[in-house]
Amino acid sequence: MKKTGMAKSDAKKLMGQMSAPGAASFGKVAEVVDKREQRKRDQALGLVPFAVKLNGDLVQQLHAKAKEREIDLNQLVGELLAQSLAT
Repeated sequence: MKKTGMAKSDAKKLMGQMSAPGAASFGKVAEVVDKREQRKRDQALGLVPFAVKLNGDLVQQLHAKAKEREIDLNQLVGELLAQSLAT
């Protein structure tokens, strides 16, 4: 790879790190946790990744409900599933 190509690649990586979720922005102090550390925290809480495919309208409703209740989307979905399975 040429020197200019390497510079472009490095710049793209840097820009990706700056715009990545969890990256600290000016005036904010954010805790940065790498994926391995987050996975360990989740395992300690007994959380298991569970991927599903849902209709886009349903996902929008879930996001709106989580924002309305000011809770995490994972927490909302867990509560809704627990309520549904209890009946």
